Amino acid sequence: MTQTILYILGAANLGAFIQMAIDKRLAIKERRRIPEAQLIAPTFFGGFPGILLGMLVFHHKTQKRSFQLKLLIAVIIFSAAIYACTRL
Repeated sequence: MTQTILYILGAANLGAFIQMAIDKRLAIKERRRIPEAQLIAPTFFGGFPGILLGMLVFHHKTQKRSFQLKLLIAVIIFSAAIYACTRL
């Protein structure tokens, strides 16, 4: 069970990081972008560190406060869900 959770966390973080890289490249090329909801989705599977690392490495979405607020809300929801699950 624990190993499965680690695989899910690893996949969510890797996927989030790759999405940030792809979206940054699309932004540079002025092409159609990945929707913010899709960028934030990995957070609900524990992918927040991957998104944060992608923001720092690629300097992407670091100035967009609305994205950061949505990301913070997603992290709070994920954290509350994990907390609730551990209390069962």
